[in-house]
Amino acid sequence: MHAPIAFSGSHVDRADHIRNDPAALEALKTWQARLLRMDGLDPVLTPDNTLDWGSLSDAAPDSELVFLGLDGERGCFAEVRNSYPSGSPHAGPASWNAMAVLEAGELAAYGGARSLVGWHSRHRFCAVCGSATVLAKGGWQRNCTNEACKAEHFPRVDPVTIMTVECEGKLLLGRQPRFPAGRYSALAGFVEPGETIEEAVVREVFEEAGVRARDVEYVTSQPWPFPSSLMIGCHAFADDPAIVMDETEMEDVRWFTREEVTEALEATERGEQGRAFGAPPRTAVAHALLRWWVERG
Repeated sequence: MHAPIAFSGSHVDRADHIRNDPAALEALKTWQARLLRMDGLDPVLTPDNTLDWGSLSDAAPDSELVFLGLDGERGCFAEVRNSYPSGSPHAGPASWNAMAVLEAGELAAYGGARSLVGWHSRHRFCAVCGSATVLAKGGWQRNCTNEACKAEHFPRVDPVTIMTVECEGKLLLGRQPRFPAGRYSALAGFVEPGETIEEAVVREVFEEAGVRARDVEYVTSQPWPFPSSLMIGCHAFADDPAIVMDETEMEDVRWFTREEVTEALEATERGEQGRAFGAPPRTAVAHALLRWWVERG
């Protein structure tokens, strides 16, 4: 992988040792501390296309402050407002714009904050007893306020397998109805309880395309904060190219030659769509998977 995976490489040190130290956390809440400005769950950018950081005094009085980590010696925080953030939990225009213009470290800092703020907003009440929860460990935990329960809740990450499948020198790609016209991408699906990553790859490929995958190998991963997934990029092989598509999820599934995949990636670099199909954007781990396959030959 030549280019950094989008949403990786944050310049904010997570500083786990400070999360468990209430005195150290409070000591960081000075005029030097930084508050990441967000519009709901969307990033707010400066005219120079960088993240807009304010001071803790900008936070609403009834907001909770989540400790993101350290930037040098300064504490970095995000605000969890009393009302649920407006907008979709999925990537919208503001997020796609941020992916296009932000430096890699800043994009990663925003991605982590977005996932964390979104999780807090969705977990104000205990999943065990329904009582209110309160922020703990600087925002990396929520505790139930019911003395008879006292359940502890932690930010969750949903594992998703995303995979390319190879057969007879061709690559299996599909498109969903929500994709832009002509766009094809790697198949993907959530890992289910009781599954290994390899089992999830085999199951999802068969469910969506009717293809039996084998010899699954891990390639790379990507944090994807919409709302809070970990994309686990894999590659697999198949012996039979026959496709039986799941029409409830997929609009089309087909095999593409190495030449077609190469041309589609080159077209993406020019801001164009390939002749055979439109490749995923560079910010998607699917793009990295396609490029990995082409370059390994």
